[in-house]
Amino acid sequence: MIDVKEMNLRFVTDKKGIKKEVVILSLKDFENLLEDLQGLAVVAERRDEETINHESVIKELKRNGIL
Repeated sequence: MIDVKEMNLRFVTDKKGIKKEVVILSLKDFENLLEDLQGLAVVAERRDEETINHESVIKELKRNGIL
């Protein structure tokens, strides 16, 4: 997950130079933010799904020849 403190953010302010109105960030930081947002959306969509314990996952992977 991206750390906003590590981003090189720049701001465009109002005519008085007081109120920040626009944020400028690098394309890489923007893409990382989108990736994080997409991951959070997936988590939110799946939050009500039944969980499976680790042992069951391993057994299933072995049964399917993946492990």
